[in-house]
Amino acid sequence: LVGFITLLGLSIRNAIMLMTHYEHLVVEEGFEWNLATVIQGARERVVPVVMTTAVTGLALLPLALSPTSAGREIEGPMAIVILGGLISSTLVTLLLLPAAANRFAGFKMKSESLG
Repeated sequence: LVGFITLLGLSIRNAIMLMTHYEHLVVEEGFEWNLATVIQGARERVVPVVMTTAVTGLALLPLALSPTSAGREIEGPMAIVILGGLISSTLVTLLLLPAAANRFAGFKMKSESLG
């Protein structure tokens, strides 16, 4: 249960980090909200998202590589499942979330939002 909560927390953190970066690009840096901004924001967040996933994945790798060792009958298979969840949530964050943000989100520049 703790592993799944951690996975959920990492996924949400990465999604929030991406969406706040989009907001920063539009509100603070003056970019217009369009597909080019979505692509640029996703490109600028690839490294932080992948590094977060990689560090967590490296911590689980010893458990996943020897799941049948003594004392790891439960932790090993769970580590494999969590690693799969990390990979899929990273792909969702970097591929599907930008597409959904482009379709459904909208940010306005400071001058537009003030009046």
